[in-house]
Amino acid sequence: MDLLFGGLSSMGAACCTHPLDTIKVRMQTNTAKLGGKQSVSFFRTGFDIATKESVFALYNGLSASLLRQATYSTTRFGVYEYLKQKNAESGKKLTLIRKIVMSCTSGVIGGIVGTPADVTNIRMQNDGKLPLEQRRNYKNAFDGLIKIGRAEGIKGLWSGVIPNLQRAMLMTAGQLATYDQFKYFLLNFTGGVFKDNLITHFSSSLLAGFVATLLTMPADVTKTRLMTAKPGTYRGSLHCFFSIVKNEGPTALMKGFSPAFTRLGPHTILTFIFLENLKKLFGYKSPEK
Repeated sequence: MDLLFGGLSSMGAACCTHPLDTIKVRMQTNTAKLGGKQSVSFFRTGFDIATKESVFALYNGLSASLLRQATYSTTRFGVYEYLKQKNAESGKKLTLIRKIVMSCTSGVIGGIVGTPADVTNIRMQNDGKLPLEQRRNYKNAFDGLIKIGRAEGIKGLWSGVIPNLQRAMLMTAGQLATYDQFKYFLLNFTGGVFKDNLITHFSSSLLAGFVATLLTMPADVTKTRLMTAKPGTYRGSLHCFFSIVKNEGPTALMKGFSPAFTRLGPHTILTFIFLENLKKLFGYKSPEK
């Protein structure tokens, strides 16, 4: 049930926040220095996509995004809850450190499973920005996976896997571990002000979303560049990372922070609200001790 709840919750949230993710990807693939003439804001990027391509272009890659959540998020939520269950059975206290270790482990496993769909998603979102002759024109997620596999092989499907695993590890720690910790704190150390209800779920997930965004930005920018680059552009994740810093400055690693949080904040909130309600609907209680 953990696999099902986590996957469905994340897919529902992705449907609502996908346009924000598209804007974030476009901003991260903009190689202009922040503050430069070619540097564009979050709202300007969204406006340009809607007016120059179409409003529907904001939903480019939605099928791949849903496939990514069905693989990546389903796996990481499932593994995290499984590890929490094993911890509960051992009788050990579920400390913050244990939550972080469990969530990082879950994120790595989920990242491995979800990278091919993530590569397809990012390429579909960025396609409209490219000149016509350079566009990949994937029809949907599965068409993209097949074309990438045929043209670039296994390496292409898992391009950017290292920064993606780093991001997945930090993302899962920033979301799952901190959500559990914030929720535990609000329920137990606020003198009964917070109850196990929507307000607590909203507050905990909002804080978790901010922490997750802050932790993952450098890895997110790096993996986006790797996944959208032509084969041979970068020798690896470290080369890509230092190329960004050298050519655009360290602040480029925070490109797209506003849309990233604008997207990840609501995405995290919706994910956990959906998750908590699914658990309540089916009478499932996650182990917390």
